[in-house]
Amino acid sequence: MSTRDKILQAVKNNKPALIPLQEIPALLDVTEENPIVKFTAILKNLSTEVKEVDGWDEVIQYVSELKQQYKIVTVIDGVDGIVNDGADTINQSAAALASLDYALIKGPIGIAENGAIWLNDKNLPNRLLPFICQHLVLVIEAKDIVSNMHQAYRKIQVNEEGYGVFISGPSKTADIEQSLVIGAHGPLSLRVYIVH
Repeated sequence: MSTRDKILQAVKNNKPALIPLQEIPALLDVTEENPIVKFTAILKNLSTEVKEVDGWDEVIQYVSELKQQYKIVTVIDGVDGIVNDGADTINQSAAALASLDYALIKGPIGIAENGAIWLNDKNLPNRLLPFICQHLVLVIEAKDIVSNMHQAYRKIQVNEEGYGVFISGPSKTADIEQSLVIGAHGPLSLRVYIVH
């Protein structure tokens, strides 16, 4: 038996007993009375433009206007009037996507307490999309906004999703001279549509 095998066997023989995870106290899981109001307020504080719309018509109009003058990718399934052209980006490299002006992505979950929107492999054909585009547009349905991270994690199926990321606000940094710079290392802007 090699030294490596001896070490691995010793580790295996000395595993501690499994301890069940503690339950989250109910006082931490507070439900917002109106999560959309809080979600909108947090995003606006994070230099994000937020538009609440009744139905998909305004989003479809916005997509058609953008396509006339910009290079855009839309990743929104099941909406008549929006062509999902995200499949074309699956195998594109960073160099090929570097000239992308806009990426429009539908998020499955929004979190009121921090203004974050969850994106995963199901709605990201290429993981570079939300980070390499010049301007990011996220669309969330009002019914999919939850109060806090505890509620969001109950909805996220980690075993079914290979990748996921929470996005909240455009990229920013204040590393240099403590001066806030928006769009320093990612999208220059973030716009969020909340569809009722």
